[in-house]
Amino acid sequence: MIKAVNDYYDQLLHQKQYSEHTVNNYKRQILDFINYLAERVKDWPKVSSQDIRLWMAHHHRNGASAATIGLKLSSLRGFLDYLVSQKIIKTNPALGLRGPKKPKRLPKNIDVDSLNHFIDSLPESEPIEIRDKAMIELLYSAGIRLSELSSMNLDSINFNDQTLRVLGKGRKIREVPFGTAASKLLRKWIKNRVSFIKDPNEKALFLSNRGQRLGNRSIQQRLNYWGKRQGLTDVLHPHKLRHSCATHVLESSSDLRAVQELLGHASISTTQIYTHLDFQHLAKTYDAAHPRARKNKKDNK
Repeated sequence: MIKAVNDYYDQLLHQKQYSEHTVNNYKRQILDFINYLAERVKDWPKVSSQDIRLWMAHHHRNGASAATIGLKLSSLRGFLDYLVSQKIIKTNPALGLRGPKKPKRLPKNIDVDSLNHFIDSLPESEPIEIRDKAMIELLYSAGIRLSELSSMNLDSINFNDQTLRVLGKGRKIREVPFGTAASKLLRKWIKNRVSFIKDPNEKALFLSNRGQRLGNRSIQQRLNYWGKRQGLTDVLHPHKLRHSCATHVLESSSDLRAVQELLGHASISTTQIYTHLDFQHLAKTYDAAHPRARKNKKDNK
């Protein structure tokens, strides 16, 4: 049984070019299923739907979350599909099985006043402070994901209409607006970015001290640093800023479809159907609703 798992591992890693982290995660779930079967079932063709149900029930009784059990089932189902393609088994016994429903819990957002005060109080005297504040402002202003921020290049920004070209999940490109406060900080950062450049051909928007693209882990660490330094009681992480952006726009506009478009989600919950909006409507809703998109009268002078 293990040989088939290793063959599947090699296919995902080398042929489909999945990341090693993802493949190891899949493999861990499949090996967990094999260990659960122990000596009762020794060949893949003898695995039944009931075996899989009992496996999921076992983890449920031991306190595994719905999300964890869902991941285990999804990993095993994909592997069993592979066994079907290799004619090792005739049908996939995991087809039609569903994991437990996930509770609809969203991460806590930071209230508007607290978040605005936090961002406004961040220093911007040194280049690294400007960089970090620009990242935080952009995460909240545009509601983008951590991976979308770290993959952003200089040419991802259009200052004329204050939009970002974002490479989202599934390598789908979308345009999202960002606020005036973010625009000011981005311009300031780009001027200071030259002091970080080691390779003149580097296209990344946000650079480390070594002149390389700032990675996801480094961004998380910088946010955590500023959250602690400014006295936030909870850990500040990128998704909390993204969720706060969505919550604050939704509270102000009540336009769920605009928020879906802004975040690049198929739906904001699993039960709702995604409806496309034209970009002008999205931009108008954003400008009117996001607390840091509004221009001050002084800015127009």
